[in-house]
Amino acid sequence: MSANVESMFYVRETPWHGLGTKVLDAPASKDALVLAGLDWRVLQEPIYTSAEEVIDGYKANVRDSDRRVLGVVTDRYKVIQNDEAFAFTDGLLGEGVKYETAGSLQGGRRVWLLAHMPHEYIISGERISPYLLFSNTHDGSGAIKVALTPIRVVCQNTLNLALSGAKRSWSMIHTGDIREKMQEAKDTLFLAEHYMDELGKEFETLRMKKLTDKQVLEYIEVLLPIEDDFTSQQEKNMKRLREDMKIRYFDAPDLQGVGKNAYRFVNAVSDFATHAEPLRRTANYKENLFSRTVDGNPVIDKAYQMVRAA
Repeated sequence: MSANVESMFYVRETPWHGLGTKVLDAPASKDALVLAGLDWRVLQEPIYTSAEEVIDGYKANVRDSDRRVLGVVTDRYKVIQNDEAFAFTDGLLGEGVKYETAGSLQGGRRVWLLAHMPHEYIISGERISPYLLFSNTHDGSGAIKVALTPIRVVCQNTLNLALSGAKRSWSMIHTGDIREKMQEAKDTLFLAEHYMDELGKEFETLRMKKLTDKQVLEYIEVLLPIEDDFTSQQEKNMKRLREDMKIRYFDAPDLQGVGKNAYRFVNAVSDFATHAEPLRRTANYKENLFSRTVDGNPVIDKAYQMVRAA
């Protein structure tokens, strides 16, 4: 488990992000809260100087289970508790929604939950499962984020493309009328069906864009450039990554019947971005990979924009 992962669970098979503790069945919210180690609350308490004078305008966010200080925030900061995050997702997807993973990072400063949405889609002949990710921080460092993440079932690739005509994610800061903003998030994410429809149209468009082997090799060089100031080792490493991406396009068994087209290329890049071994595996590599389910993966988006513009 990543050095920055404090607690987490996952269901059945090891997930693509490789984080967490295995459980056999996807739990409902009440059990998921406990399994994920998120059954604690954040208290807001005054801050004092060494002379015991209250520091106006600021509060400490303190975890009630162990009195750990998660962060110092302004008086305007509104806490969204972990159980409220689960309640939000229950309300959005319906009571009895099953959670695939949830957990705590960086000593509780950041938490998330990932829920399987009720419907699967068959797009271009493939099963695509949409997931809803809710990510929150308790240290004042970031916004509350909610995002739709489609996963290609056959190989567990993330396909969260940045489409120009459909919104995939939403965020809000921890100030103002939080309850009203949460309702706005619900309204926005009811457009998930629209995103999946647009994704299906994009996939069909990409299937129609034929690519030559030469084009594919050129695209790979653009995605994984070798700079003039690279050392011999850096150049060697980049060539290794290029070979990895080539194999995922030309030799992947699940793409053999797809044809040589832009759809195949985007899926190969997605497979690379989701599963490839990095040049240097940092302590929080898997955590960073998982975080891209909200913000999107720049390599996948660049590949998509390149072939879309061709």
